[in-house]
Amino acid sequence: MAVVKNFDAQRYMGDWHEIATVPASFQDDCSGAAQARYELDGLLVHVTNRCATGSGTEKTAKGLARFAGPSTEGKLEVTFVDVGGWWMWQAAGRYWIIGLDSDYRWSVVGEPGRDYAWILAREEALPDQTLARAAAILREAGYDTCDLIVTSTAQAPGRPQLCTLVPPAGR
Repeated sequence: MAVVKNFDAQRYMGDWHEIATVPASFQDDCSGAAQARYELDGLLVHVTNRCATGSGTEKTAKGLARFAGPSTEGKLEVTFVDVGGWWMWQAAGRYWIIGLDSDYRWSVVGEPGRDYAWILAREEALPDQTLARAAAILREAGYDTCDLIVTSTAQAPGRPQLCTLVPPAGR
């Protein structure tokens, strides 16, 4: 799976809204308003994920990411397992940035096993053309866009599959 080159970690930092996802297990009780915040600390990235739960509370997960190659490539590994101040890199997941807007306004994240993916944006919704481009990047990387759930209610209410909003060509 190809990752973005000429990646500028500093520009990637800040707040991102989740637009769509192949839900990861830690997102099982998320019902919307999912966000991520990334903060660079040398060659490490502090990660804070938040989402609203069905009961109306906020769920927060804190993690740490490190580059899994040159810092100029969008290839990171992220762990959310902290045992007494020691981050368990053996439990890390692959966070590969496979699509990125030139202005760092949206991002497509995947992993080689295609077990999870995210479309992220600086705003709560993306223009239709941009969402179609993100879906195309996922399809080119071997994803079935029907596996992605649109989680941003600003993008589409009701958590539809991405393929219903952006059907593949020929459907």
